[in-house]
Amino acid sequence: MKLTEEQAQRYSRHFVLKEVGVSGQKKLLSAKVLVIGAGALGSSAIMYLAAAGVGTIGICDYDVVDISNLQRQIIHRTSSVGKEKVVSAEHAVGELNPDVQVVLHRQRLTADNIQGVIENYDFILDCTDRFETKFLINDGCVLSKKPYCHAGVVRFGGQVMTYVPEQGPCLRCLLGNVPEDSLTCAEAGVLGAVTGVIGSIQALEAIKYLLGIGQLLVGKVLRFDGLNVHMGVTNFAHSDEGCAVCGVNPTIKSLAENRSDYEIKSCGCGGV
Repeated sequence: MKLTEEQAQRYSRHFVLKEVGVSGQKKLLSAKVLVIGAGALGSSAIMYLAAAGVGTIGICDYDVVDISNLQRQIIHRTSSVGKEKVVSAEHAVGELNPDVQVVLHRQRLTADNIQGVIENYDFILDCTDRFETKFLINDGCVLSKKPYCHAGVVRFGGQVMTYVPEQGPCLRCLLGNVPEDSLTCAEAGVLGAVTGVIGSIQALEAIKYLLGIGQLLVGKVLRFDGLNVHMGVTNFAHSDEGCAVCGVNPTIKSLAENRSDYEIKSCGCGGV
């Protein structure tokens, strides 16, 4: 792959990084990342992936832009209210970087379709706001042996972790099952700038994975407290014996057989 003069200028700051360089930029241009959720987390993640020159970005969402989204979902504009989020996000990416091919997945992910959606991507970002969907993404990625980055935000804080097949624990190792008392940001509130921080970290995890550089949040969870400006990373164990999906004796072997685990039981807030 030979870079054009325009690309040489666009990615010049990457070239001076010895961990990236021209060869790394070519890797990014050849990579495929799927972002599930074109809301607040997805907004910053998609834009930084596009700016970095990730060649193919899949965007999966079934919602439309609401004016209440604009407090945090910065990929959308007031003129986008009422439009499909995937279409609004595609327009923003095109305005930022014409190198990027955007693939739209206008659908709600289910136990029946998720593995078909994720199969052609190198890395997955979970930018959703409901735990049922997060566990669906986790289980689908584990069963399909796909690396992905999980994140969640509520009020002034958020957390991030990354799963890489056969290298570390998954979301079920961290949380077990869907928390019964979890709140969405519609119920508890969320500060928009916090979602920008967390979504940017997700993009960073994807870029590092694609380039094979640095340390990923595998077997670790990053927690960010934006109100008190504190960030910490703690390790958590791989539940080899106990994890229902990635353990040595998993009980979840088929998404279809466990579809009730992924049914939405609470109202969300439109993709964080």
